[in-house]
Amino acid sequence: MTTTQTFDAARYLDDETTIAEYLTACLEDPNPDVFVAALGDVAKARGMTQLAKDTGLSRASLYKTLSPETKPRFETIMKITRALGVSFEVGQNVRTE
Repeated sequence: MTTTQTFDAARYLDDETTIAEYLTACLEDPNPDVFVAALGDVAKARGMTQLAKDTGLSRASLYKTLSPETKPRFETIMKITRALGVSFEVGQNVRTE
């Protein structure tokens, strides 16, 4: 009998470059839930306890905020990304028609 493990992205988020590429790819998805889930993966990889300390949020609040189908406030997302050392860059899309 073959056994398999559930895929856990957090197991592979072990350096800053991988984390940045992962978040960038997830941010490109039009579904905002994908990015929130990715933040949850990064938070898990970095450690929820430390993130709770760095954000001033409780661990329970972090788990709730980063759970599927939640709609966290932008302020909370920014607090989490800053604590994770993640920054956003705004660029211009060039459309050719």
